[in-house]
Amino acid sequence: MNDSFPPSPPGSDPPPPAAPPSAPPRPAAPRTVSRPPATRAVESPQPEPGARAQVDDFRDTFAHIRRELGKVIVGQGDVIEEILVAMFAGGHVLIEGVPGTGKTLIVRTLGRALNLSFNRIQFTIDLMPADITGTRMLLEQDGQRELVFSRGPVFTHVLLADEINRATPKTQSALLEAMAESQVTAAGTTYKLAPPFFVLATLNPIEMEGTYPLPEAQLDRFMFKVFLPYPSADEMQRIIGTTTGAEVPDVEPILAPRKAAARVEELKALVREVLVAPHLEEYAAALVRATIPRGSRFAPSGPALIAADDMIQRYVSFGSSPRGGQALLLGAKVRALLAGRVNVTYADIDRVAVPALNHRLVLNFAARADEIDPRMLIQRLLDAAKRLHR
Repeated sequence: MNDSFPPSPPGSDPPPPAAPPSAPPRPAAPRTVSRPPATRAVESPQPEPGARAQVDDFRDTFAHIRRELGKVIVGQGDVIEEILVAMFAGGHVLIEGVPGTGKTLIVRTLGRALNLSFNRIQFTIDLMPADITGTRMLLEQDGQRELVFSRGPVFTHVLLADEINRATPKTQSALLEAMAESQVTAAGTTYKLAPPFFVLATLNPIEMEGTYPLPEAQLDRFMFKVFLPYPSADEMQRIIGTTTGAEVPDVEPILAPRKAAARVEELKALVREVLVAPHLEEYAAALVRATIPRGSRFAPSGPALIAADDMIQRYVSFGSSPRGGQALLLGAKVRALLAGRVNVTYADIDRVAVPALNHRLVLNFAARADEIDPRMLIQRLLDAAKRLHR
């Protein structure tokens, strides 16, 4: 076989040299399509038309409630918003503020605006657990005697536990089962609480003599802890003007009486459907882990995404439990809906971090001596965690 080219005609370029024999070509590698991992969320999912209508309905209902509360409550917009976020997330709220700033009024007005049943318990040192959950009573009818359970004030939709730190720990713990499991057990019988069940407890930071600090186990049951500040000068003027006139402002019920409870549960179920990407779950877990001092014998093992903070190591004895992470994500889901989205972002988590975590940090004596506020510690962690934002 002649491998040479035929002679070229005059004036033409010489032919290129023959290519040396080479190995047979390799088969082309199959082309792979890069697919994102199967997750529960994407960065900016576009909601379906039906989902968009649900999101808009949630936002409209939330705004309507705020407007109605604003007719009676002067100022305190951030506090009201955080209370509503916790309620729609399915949690309970602890409110701390000085007397006369409207803690009881906020809770009572919320129950009236939602058309839900409302009960108030004034906690005192002589209050007994049966005064909250109920007791068995001996009734006689037609010559027959029987023990009948008389339900206590905990059987309601919205419960105000006023000045909860004035009752003994035994009485305070009577709320634990109701808050955690929405049920009450008396004399061996379990009674379910009708949903929704929402507890708002108030703390009085002054006159601490004769009070009992809430145990950490009960503090952990509250999704948020919010602080009710003094009103501003303009708000103070509006308060004394509107409450001393001939006409006292009132709210109009937003929800129909027979459908109010089911409507609230429907909105709470919608919150659960908001999407959270795995890297945002990782971010929330990193924030919770960062509240735990590395020197604690209960400190988690493994690397941490957020570097240990010196003030956490110095002033915190125990950090947040996993319930803090649950509060972060549930609160962030409500924030996402209020922003018109069906997915959570870093900003949503950061916005609920302080009310969700501040009451879960157990400070040591050095922190009390130096007047360290746990909200400041959480803000430091948020500043350090910004580098994790993508």
